[in-house]
Amino acid sequence: MRIPDFKLERYFARWEFSAPYLLCSSDIEGWRMKDLLALADADAQARWEALTLGYTESTGLPALREEIAALYPGLSADHVLTFAGAQEAVFVLMNVLLGPGDHAVVTWPGYQSLYEVARATGADVTLLPLRAEEGWALDLEALRRALTPRTRVVVVNFPHNPTGALPDRATFEALCALCDERGIHLLSDEVYRLLEYDVRDTLPPAASVSPRAFSLGVMSKAFGLAGLRVGWLASRDADVLRRCMAYKDYTTICNGAPVEVLALIALRAKARVLERSRALLAGNLALLDAFFARHADTFQWVRPRAGSVAFPRLLRDEPVARFTQALVDREGVLLLPGDVYDFPGNHFRLGLGRANLPDALSRLERFVSDTLRAGH
Repeated sequence: MRIPDFKLERYFARWEFSAPYLLCSSDIEGWRMKDLLALADADAQARWEALTLGYTESTGLPALREEIAALYPGLSADHVLTFAGAQEAVFVLMNVLLGPGDHAVVTWPGYQSLYEVARATGADVTLLPLRAEEGWALDLEALRRALTPRTRVVVVNFPHNPTGALPDRATFEALCALCDERGIHLLSDEVYRLLEYDVRDTLPPAASVSPRAFSLGVMSKAFGLAGLRVGWLASRDADVLRRCMAYKDYTTICNGAPVEVLALIALRAKARVLERSRALLAGNLALLDAFFARHADTFQWVRPRAGSVAFPRLLRDEPVARFTQALVDREGVLLLPGDVYDFPGNHFRLGLGRANLPDALSRLERFVSDTLRAGH
């Protein structure tokens, strides 16, 4: 397999642990271990105290898979397969479903592995652009035109990274129906699901809508537990899940025993965990709305509908990568230039989920004001 460098991950490898303010992180502020353990019910506490550090079941801890399945109406633990993060799930599923001569359609801009892993299998990939002038909306007719007799997989990501876009329910169900009528698998990257600003906007999981769909989930985003590296696929397609399980024997084999119990604790306390995440987003989003209103001559703000990221546009006559480099050099504030997505238009990714966003935003505002006075 030959696969290009993952530009986003290489960018974060350079800056993530050196820049003081990560104003482009896609995850929610991480939980402290003691605070998470304080949420444990009696059963999870007993599991934690009796834990032995041996191998675990390759499909995932049964109790954990039951809690995950509860997120998907109509599904059971047998419809869930866990992985070491969402990244592994994408890698395994793409290699199971695709090969030379096959075709995939993937929304773009997007997380690079969603299309590069597909390409690395030998499949052809069509990127389906989302456009700022259309509110980053999913164009179903454009998708229909992109399909071919060789299309095996359609990949979408809603709530969307990096734009925060979210289709309405009718559009999403029409997407599922289109894939079903063509006999195409749908990979629905739902790692930002449950971070809707209005809970009435929450879409049904694709795995509950279509028997050929795969819902991708992870503990990293909505649950604020990126360090656990626990992800999963949920689907009613038993044959493909079985093939993914067999393929996983060549990757991680199984999850780590401690992280499974910690994920179980968080999912059993999901109401409190999600309340914390949504409160962080609501407070930060209000600050961002006010910031972009003050600086409408410098930035174009397409307000996200859900999730923990947004994709504003720099309106200055300078490359966004130069702007972000100067910002991190001077203020220690990291933004993610749209170049990392190979996406045109001077956009950059902004993260909404960190507790120090107010401080980072103050530094960004100072930088914008100072450089504007300096004529840059």
